[in-house]
Amino acid sequence: MPTKKKTALGRYTSDAMPIRQLLKSQKIWGIKPRNKEQQFLMDALMDPTMQIVTAIGKAGSGKTICAIAAGLEQTIDEDSAEYSRIIVSRPVQPLGKDIGFLPGTMEEKMSPWLMPIQDNLQFLMGNDKITLDIYMQKGTIELEALTYIRGRSISNAFIIIDEAQNLTTHELKTIITRVGEGTKIVLTGDVEQIDNVYIDATSNGLTHAVEKFKKFELASHVTLHKGERSKVATFAAQNL
Repeated sequence: MPTKKKTALGRYTSDAMPIRQLLKSQKIWGIKPRNKEQQFLMDALMDPTMQIVTAIGKAGSGKTICAIAAGLEQTIDEDSAEYSRIIVSRPVQPLGKDIGFLPGTMEEKMSPWLMPIQDNLQFLMGNDKITLDIYMQKGTIELEALTYIRGRSISNAFIIIDEAQNLTTHELKTIITRVGEGTKIVLTGDVEQIDNVYIDATSNGLTHAVEKFKKFELASHVTLHKGERSKVATFAAQNL
């Protein structure tokens, strides 16, 4: 009789280390991985030894929401808190023509750029805007402008840089060198959707980080291919 084939998901570290089997998928801040790629990503995001995580995937693959859910799980949940705060940001790079200078405070100026992050946070909080505002007022959740990150030293934090494919290699180095003790940084993006006219799929900061860190044990990379947002989003990503 032919032997039954069995498979298991495992993480490769190096030729000198055995492949480690992934833990069974479980809910992280109310969401559960929908495919193998997301399971690999969640495993890296929840592993405190992985201090740098890069995730590349097309629109709707779940890279951003997985990162934010893992950050909330390890920041707000008192039973599993690894970090004192979660910091989320993204480059100020418009899609298409810019709308010009925005009036108001820094928070008001950054609001349009950070709205996608706000949407994900509100979804994970059960659309409870009051609770989200409380955490932001306490400083547990920060929506930061990358413009003002130079000179900072950020310790004991879970940092998420969304749309990192729009960063130059110099900007990325500036951001990662702000990381202090006990901090994890997550870079997410889609190298096929670059809005910065001065970089391309091979010269952007996200691709540069993946290539430079792939040999080091403190870093982990996951590429997500499958869209999970909706049938329309997946169809558009594949065919447009």
